[in-house]
Amino acid sequence: MVVERFVLESTDGPQEHARTACPRGHRFVASIEALTRTSQATVADPQPMRIMLLSSAFNGLTQRVWIELCAAGHEVTLQQAGDDDALRAAMARTRPDLVICPFLRERVPAEVWNACPTIVIHPGPEGDRGPSSLDWAIMDAEPVWGVTALQAAQELDAGPIWASRAFALNPDVPRKSALYNGPVTDAAVALVHEVVDKAITPGFVPQPLDYTRPGVRGRARPRAHQGDRGFHWSDTTEHVLRRIRAADGAPGVVTRLCGTSVAVFDAHRGRVGPAARATEPGTVVARRHGAVLVRTGDGAIWLGHLRERGHKLPATTVLADRLADVPEAEDDAGYREIGYGRDGPVGILDFRFYNGAMSTGQCGRLLEALRYATAQDTRVLLLRGGLPFSNGIHLSVIDAAAAPAGEAWDNIVAIDDVCEKIITCVDQLVVCSIAGSAGAGGVMLGLGADRVVLRAAAVLNPHYRTMGLYGSEYWTYVLPRRVGARTAGTLTTDCVPLGATHAARIGLADEVFSGDPDAFERVVERYAHRLAVTADYPLLLAGKQERRAADEQRKPLGSYRREELVEMSADILEDRHGFASARHGFVTKRRPRLTAGTAL
Repeated sequence: MVVERFVLESTDGPQEHARTACPRGHRFVASIEALTRTSQATVADPQPMRIMLLSSAFNGLTQRVWIELCAAGHEVTLQQAGDDDALRAAMARTRPDLVICPFLRERVPAEVWNACPTIVIHPGPEGDRGPSSLDWAIMDAEPVWGVTALQAAQELDAGPIWASRAFALNPDVPRKSALYNGPVTDAAVALVHEVVDKAITPGFVPQPLDYTRPGVRGRARPRAHQGDRGFHWSDTTEHVLRRIRAADGAPGVVTRLCGTSVAVFDAHRGRVGPAARATEPGTVVARRHGAVLVRTGDGAIWLGHLRERGHKLPATTVLADRLADVPEAEDDAGYREIGYGRDGPVGILDFRFYNGAMSTGQCGRLLEALRYATAQDTRVLLLRGGLPFSNGIHLSVIDAAAAPAGEAWDNIVAIDDVCEKIITCVDQLVVCSIAGSAGAGGVMLGLGADRVVLRAAAVLNPHYRTMGLYGSEYWTYVLPRRVGARTAGTLTTDCVPLGATHAARIGLADEVFSGDPDAFERVVERYAHRLAVTADYPLLLAGKQERRAADEQRKPLGSYRREELVEMSADILEDRHGFASARHGFVTKRRPRLTAGTAL
């Protein structure tokens, strides 16, 4: 197999709706060899192809496609879209049998699609055309949506159709980022496999786009602009929620709050009491854990994040002293980032932080919740994150702080406290459920559990170097104890994304279950219950306690933390590997650049 090494030189991290998985940094340095070397042992396709992935970013979908095609034994190269000269040179060098475009913002040059079948994965049903497909689907309350694999042609999104998948949209207003990283990505990956199968099928001919054919129900739509997204706070909660969630991740919806113009994100249905009902729509009536509650025409909406200038930040941070007279909500009033519930012998602790970022304050609240959960008389504690599960520290909050290095240090210490509490819970078995992507410290947080369960669609990026950090979160303890020192070194230096199957094969995870996120969570709950009632539970718990005591005797947990923080102090306080620049590039969303090169 021909293996290429590449460097993704990125001055930003993921745009939430399109790039939720790692890479998360200034310089994404990766070696495809580290992934394909393992995938060769499980070649499933008897006819491997030379496939080029042409993508605008190495986002979560592109990573999923790359992982699965490599695992199927194909020779996969990755090429950044937008540089036509580099693309032509790559085509000449690699001579692909097939070009697949999982995430594309640019037009493909005609000489590429004339020379080789070039398939664009479009996030819309057959006949849908335009760059804002998901935005319109959410704003128009479409009940069913889809993804289509179509051949690149002169007219955008109008080429012959290779395959399509349809799925029902969540009637309770999906967030664009969740829609893209959930059903759209799952459907797109399935389409890629179908496209590859058809590409090697003699005589296959894609079907021309024909709007008279039954089932072709999409249409051409323009790019959605702020004028299309606008709303009045006197509109219904449903209408306002659709407008905000259709722009979630990017670009947000510009409106006015507390007399200032802001872009709004992270919207949730809220509840208001009698006093708040008497206020005018658009009034901020409460605040809670960084979010603000705003009156609508018939209710209220929580806004978790706003952007006034360059940074997307918790709403209360942006509005700051303009909230002096706004009371704290007495209860969650419909907004809850962290929740705990008990189901017999199983305690379930949910934490769902926007885009998987965990600020100092959020880590503090999660630590308090862990203290409560681990003090209960349950047998199993189930930890569940959101989609994504966690990407570690909150880089936007850090970059916007008056003293970013100090805030970064506080954030690392706070997330370390959370990880320590998970690791040292010896009175219960801890199960970590990862339904979506996880990166950097978010992966290590999950590895502190006794059992790690992944959804088959999950992508893990267990490395820190892309952000110029050595890493903390007890990774030097939890990672080698699962995969061994050599593999731990490879995972943290090669910086390649891992699929769930590969993660389980090397010991990074214990179980992999398929299904959509809701079905997966139900399966994991049953798994946790079986673990809690198994006749071997006393032996399992005793074994855990003995291992923890032996590990502590061999090397105290605090030693790992001190050693990691010594390295992190050089990265954060002395900026030895460019953390400040990488962090700023991430939060300001400067475009990444993908070039062929040698891994550093």
